[in-house]
Amino acid sequence: MEPVNRYEMNKAAQTNPYTYPASAEGYEGVPPVPEVGSQQVKPSQWGNAARELVETVLLTLVIFFMIRFAIENYRIEGYSMEPNFHDGQFLLVSKLNYLVGQPQRGDVIIFRYPQNPKKNFIKRVIGLPGEKVQIRAGKVYVNDVRIPEPYPYNFAGYDWGPVTIGADEYFVLGDNRPESSDSHSWGMLPAKNIIGKAWVSYWPPDEWGIVKDYSYAASPEGQ
Repeated sequence: MEPVNRYEMNKAAQTNPYTYPASAEGYEGVPPVPEVGSQQVKPSQWGNAARELVETVLLTLVIFFMIRFAIENYRIEGYSMEPNFHDGQFLLVSKLNYLVGQPQRGDVIIFRYPQNPKKNFIKRVIGLPGEKVQIRAGKVYVNDVRIPEPYPYNFAGYDWGPVTIGADEYFVLGDNRPESSDSHSWGMLPAKNIIGKAWVSYWPPDEWGIVKDYSYAASPEGQ
């Protein structure tokens, strides 16, 4: 007997007894083996990006219109509200105050000028609906009682009235009484013309801050 060639035995021993199919197709439970260097194709992100962009734009518009509904900016033109407000000063006007309440005596309001609704004015509320207003030598009387005016204002010694304010009207005056076009010159302010209440001064920087509130709902002194 010829001796077995040990080199052939070693070669046979190194042979893998298991065989793999050239393709995994047709074999259940066996995932296909990806080719080396191949890349899986990802789904397009354009649809999601477009949707997010549209949602962002819509949310921005909603916030913008909500802010515009509640707040409006106003630039003062003229000197009728000196010494408290000045020409060129910028204010934020709150429209919400009078959705849940009524203007009070002492409020500083912005409104559409009754004789030219394209123009906006700023004045202070002096008389309320149903009250009788009179000015005697520059002193303001409501229902025959002089009202307190705790805010600074420039005095003017004119006479006016007496006149009873209508049910949906207000009597307004500028703080700079000698130089103000207001109810003593053009009459009562309809409530529907009121835009809102002066809230914040934001320009110039040295005037920045919350507008000081002199509102007082109480009746004039002595009543």
